[in-house]
Amino acid sequence: MKMYRLTREQLVPLNMDTVFDFFADARNLERLTPPWLRFRILTQGSLDLEAGSTIDYQLRLHRFPVRWQSEITCWQPPHRFIDEQRRGPYRRWVHTHTFESVPGGTLVRDDVEYAVPGPSVVERLLVRPDLDRIFDYRADQLNGWVLATHHSLAGVDQAAAGALWSGSP
Repeated sequence: MKMYRLTREQLVPLNMDTVFDFFADARNLERLTPPWLRFRILTQGSLDLEAGSTIDYQLRLHRFPVRWQSEITCWQPPHRFIDEQRRGPYRRWVHTHTFESVPGGTLVRDDVEYAVPGPSVVERLLVRPDLDRIFDYRADQLNGWVLATHHSLAGVDQAAAGALWSGSP
């Protein structure tokens, strides 16, 4: 099975506890996911995350409905957590979220190790472009959350907020 990797980093000008708490609320996944995916959490009741928690979702990939289940396999607040696909479209999906206190705020790092069904052309022409668009959208939404909810940053404009993000395609 051929493995691929996507790594992104984003500086968020807030303390690590605040940023981790945002990511620890599974309902924020809907806010961070592009509308074209029609993402919806199916898990009923409490979405308190901890090691062993599972979350069921539904989304659409290229007009096809997909059910996805993730399990939190590592939970180390406020430094990191890992979610792994248990059911879904990938042969393997392990998403490590890390949070590091740095001058100016918190460095949010996403490291996704994944494998796709089919030949590498599927990854190159379909999967990777989709993942890049999804994580670009996610970065924009995270910047928007910072600007909308933290008034001490009211003087920061969208262009400056966009400069907070850096990714490695």
